[in-house]
Amino acid sequence: MPAAAAPIISSVQKLVLYETRARYFLVGSNHAETKYRVLKIDRTEPKDLVIIDDRHVYTQQEVRELLGRLDLGNRTKMGQKGSSGLFRAVSAFGVVGFVRFLEGYYIVLITKRRKMADIGGHAIYKIEDTNMIYIPNDSVRVTHPDEARYLRIFQNVDLSSNFYFSYSYDLSHSLQYNLTVLRMPLEMLKSETTQAPQARQESFDIFEDEGLITQGGSGVFGICSEPYMKYVWNGELLEIIKNTVHRDWLLYIIHGFCGQSKLLIYGRPVYVTLIARRSSKFAGTRFLKRGANCEGDVANEVETEQILCDASVMSFTAGSYSSYVQVRGSVPLYWSQDISTMMPKPPITLDQADPFAHVAALHFDQMLQRFGSPIIILNLVKEREKRKHERILSEELVAAVTYLNQFLPPEHTIVYIPWDMAKYTKSKLCNVLDRLNVIAESVVKKTGFFVNRPDSYCSILRPDEKWNELGGCVIPTGRRQTGVLRTNCVDCLDRTNTAQFMVGKCALAYQLYSLGLIDKPNLQFDTDAVRLFEELYEDHGDTLSLQYGGSQLVHRVKTYRKIAPWTQHSKDIMQTLSRYYSNAFSDADRQDSINLFLGVFHPTEGKPHLWELPTDFYLHHKNTMGLLPTRRSYTYWWTPEVIKHLPLPYDEVICAANLKKLIVKKFHKHEEEIDIHNEFFRPYELSSFDDTFCLAMTSSARDFMPKTVGIDPSPFTVRKPDETGKSVLGNKSNREEAVLQRKTAASAPPPPSEEAVSSSSEDDSGTDREDEGSVSQRSTPVKMTDTGDSAKVMENVVQPMKEVYGINLSDGLSEDDLSIYSRFVQLGQSQHKQDKSSQQHCSKCSEGVIKLTPISAFSQDNIYEVQPPRVDRKSTEIFQAHIQASKGIMQPLGKEDTSTYREYIRNRYL
Repeated sequence: MPAAAAPIISSVQKLVLYETRARYFLVGSNHAETKYRVLKIDRTEPKDLVIIDDRHVYTQQEVRELLGRLDLGNRTKMGQKGSSGLFRAVSAFGVVGFVRFLEGYYIVLITKRRKMADIGGHAIYKIEDTNMIYIPNDSVRVTHPDEARYLRIFQNVDLSSNFYFSYSYDLSHSLQYNLTVLRMPLEMLKSETTQAPQARQESFDIFEDEGLITQGGSGVFGICSEPYMKYVWNGELLEIIKNTVHRDWLLYIIHGFCGQSKLLIYGRPVYVTLIARRSSKFAGTRFLKRGANCEGDVANEVETEQILCDASVMSFTAGSYSSYVQVRGSVPLYWSQDISTMMPKPPITLDQADPFAHVAALHFDQMLQRFGSPIIILNLVKEREKRKHERILSEELVAAVTYLNQFLPPEHTIVYIPWDMAKYTKSKLCNVLDRLNVIAESVVKKTGFFVNRPDSYCSILRPDEKWNELGGCVIPTGRRQTGVLRTNCVDCLDRTNTAQFMVGKCALAYQLYSLGLIDKPNLQFDTDAVRLFEELYEDHGDTLSLQYGGSQLVHRVKTYRKIAPWTQHSKDIMQTLSRYYSNAFSDADRQDSINLFLGVFHPTEGKPHLWELPTDFYLHHKNTMGLLPTRRSYTYWWTPEVIKHLPLPYDEVICAANLKKLIVKKFHKHEEEIDIHNEFFRPYELSSFDDTFCLAMTSSARDFMPKTVGIDPSPFTVRKPDETGKSVLGNKSNREEAVLQRKTAASAPPPPSEEAVSSSSEDDSGTDREDEGSVSQRSTPVKMTDTGDSAKVMENVVQPMKEVYGINLSDGLSEDDLSIYSRFVQLGQSQHKQDKSSQQHCSKCSEGVIKLTPISAFSQDNIYEVQPPRVDRKSTEIFQAHIQASKGIMQPLGKEDTSTYREYIRNRYL
C-alpha cells in the first residue's frame, strides 16, 4: 500500500503588484483565488531590500478590504476619489528573484507563461515573458553611470528562452526521487511533523483535530523537498529572501529543455516526456567553458530524463510511471582551447597537471551521491589521429579513471567504454547505430530504470530473456535505477545527442514493456513510436546546442543512418558557419551575461567592472583566490556516507541528513494544497477544448501515422521512411506504389530484430578494426518488386490473412456462415423500421429465422425488453427525506454530515 502522501501545491500562482509612493504590495493567490498572501516591499531604502511577510493567509474579502484601506490611506487628500493612492502596476505568475547592481534592487516577475508538459496532473510551464521593475522610488534613487550597462548585460540572458518552472512538481529532481519521497513510511512522516512546530502553527485550524478524529484519521501528509541547487538557475536571485518569506513565494526555475508528446496505442494515451536540466555550476558557452572547475563541476553538464506515463490514470499513487536518466558533460579535467587564433578547431591544452585525478574524483563523487553505482562513461572522442588533438583528452581520462578505480570496491568501479564514433561514421560498410545499439543494451541492463509498479503478470507468464538480465534495484513497489550513463565527446553536442538517443530508444522499449504496452522490449526504426521519440530528441539536441554552441545540431540521427536528404548537407554547412560566427563574436558577451545572472560576479564599488576583467578563470575557480581549508585524501576520494549505501544513490536513502531537506505538513484530505484533481481539472473555471493542452500536444496518430485508410494503426508497425502523417503523397502512381508498399510490408516476414542485426558486431565492438560487412537493412528503405512478380506479391498478401484471421477471402462462405450472417442481418433490421419492399426482398433469406418483436414501452430505444430498476432502501429514504424537507420537516444531521459541513466552512471561509 502506498503511503498517504502528496506533493504540496504552491498557493502563490497569481500575483498582482500594487504600487504606492512608499511601498510595493505584492499580492499572491492560488489559482482558485480562495487564499491570498501579501508581501510588503519598502521603496524608501536606496540600496537595501526590506521585505515584510506577515505569513497570514487572507480570504478574498479580507484582501479587498486591505487594498481598500491602503488606497484610502495613501490618497493625497482625504475623501478625494479622483487620484487613487494605490496603483496596480503589473500582473504576474511568479517571482524569479531580486537583483542589485550598483544602485537599488530590481524585482523580476514572470508576466507570461505557456504550459509545456503535464506529469501526473502537475503542470510544467515555460517562461514566455518577464518584467524587471526598479524598487526604490525616484526621490531616494542614487544614480550610477554604469548601472544601465549592467542592466543590459543582465537582460541579455533571455528568460523567455527555455526556462521552466512548476508550482507543484520539483523539476530539479528526477521522477524517481520525487516518487521515492512520496512513498516514505508513514512513521517517518509522523516523526517529521512532530519535529516541525512551525508547520503546526501554519496549519492551525479550529476544526483540525476534531475533523481528523471524526474521519478516522483521514489526514494526508503533504511533502515539499528542497531543490537540487545544481540545476536551479535563480537560486542566487532568491537567496536574499529565502529565510524571510514563506516558501510558496520561492519559485525555482530550471534551464534546458522540456517537451512532451502523446503516443496513442489503439486509443490508449501514453505521454512521452523529455526533460533536460542544465547545470548552473561552471555554466557558459562552447570555447569559453571547457573541462571542469576546482569543485568538480564540468562544463555543458546536462541531465536528461525521459518519462513515460499512462495518461488514462492521473494520480501518482494509482498511475503507472517510468523514467530513465542519463547525463552528458565535458571531460572532467583541467583543459581548455585558445580561441585567439581564430581557427575552426583550436588546439586542446591541459592547463594543470592533476596526477591524483583530484577534480575527476570530486566530479564522480557527486555522481555517486546523486545516481548511485555503476557510473558508466561512454567516451566518443577520437582515438586515432594524424595530429594529436582529441586523443589528448582520451589518454588523460583513461589515466584518471584507472587511478580512481583502484581504490573503489570492485562491484562499484567506474565502467569506461571508449568508442571512436567519428571513425566508424566515415566508413561506408559499418552501421554506427547498430554498434550504438549494442552499447545501449549493455548499459540499460547494468543501470536498469525506474518504474513505480511491480512487474506485470504477463511478463511472469511469458518471461523474456532480456528482462530477466535487467539490472537496477528491484523493490516490492517496482524498480529503481541505480547508476547512470555519462556520455561525452569534445563538445557534447552532435555525437553525444545521437548516442543518447540510441540509449533512450533502448530504455523506452523496456519502459513500454514494463507498463504492459508491448510484448517484447524491442523497438524498430521507422515506426510511429520511434519517429515521435526521434523528433523529441532532435528538438532536445537543437535546443541544447543553441544554448552552448550557438547553432542547431550539425549531424542528426538521419545523418548517422545515412538516409538524410541531399538538402541536409547545405543545412549542415550553414549550421557550421553559424556556430563558428557565434563562437568568435558573441560568446564573450553571452558568458558575461551568464556570470552576472548566476551571481558568479557581483558588481562592487571600487573594484573592476565585469567588462574590464581579462578572464573569468578566477571567478569559477575559487581555489585561486584563497587556500582551501582541507584537501581530500588521494586514496579515499569519496564521501564515506555515499560508499556505504551503494549501489543506491545516497540522496534517496532515508536518513537523518536527507529528512532535514524535507518539509512535511499534515492536511485534511480536501485541502487545496494537496488536491491535485482540483488543480488539474479546475472545475471552478470554464474550460475550452481548443485551449486544452492534452488535445494540442503532438500526437502519434495525428502527426506521424499515415492518413491512408486500412493501415495498421499500431504505433509499433514498421512503415516506409518517408510515409508519415506530415508527408503528402504525390501523383496517382506514387499513391499506388505506397499502397502496394504497405501491403508488401504487411505480408513480408518481420524485419530482423535488433539483437540479430547487432550480433555480428557484438564480438568486435571493443576493437578498432572496421569489418567488411553488409549495411543494416534498417538503414535503407525496402525496394519495390518488379511488375513480373505481381503474382508472387498477391500470393504473399493473401497467405498471411489465413494465418491471422483464419479465413481466405478468395474462398466462398459455408452454409453455416451464411446462416449466421443472415441472423445478424435480421437482428439489425428488427431494430429499425423497414419498408415492405426491403422485407419482401429479404424474405427468402430469412426463412427459418426467429423474428424478434420489440416490446419496449419506450419508442426511441433499441432493446427488446425493459425492466424498471430496483430502488434500494437508502435511496428511498433519501427521496422521502427530500419530500419531507419540501414540507418544512427537516431530518436531524448525523456525524458524517456535521463533519462534511465543518470541512466546507473551513475550506470556504477560514
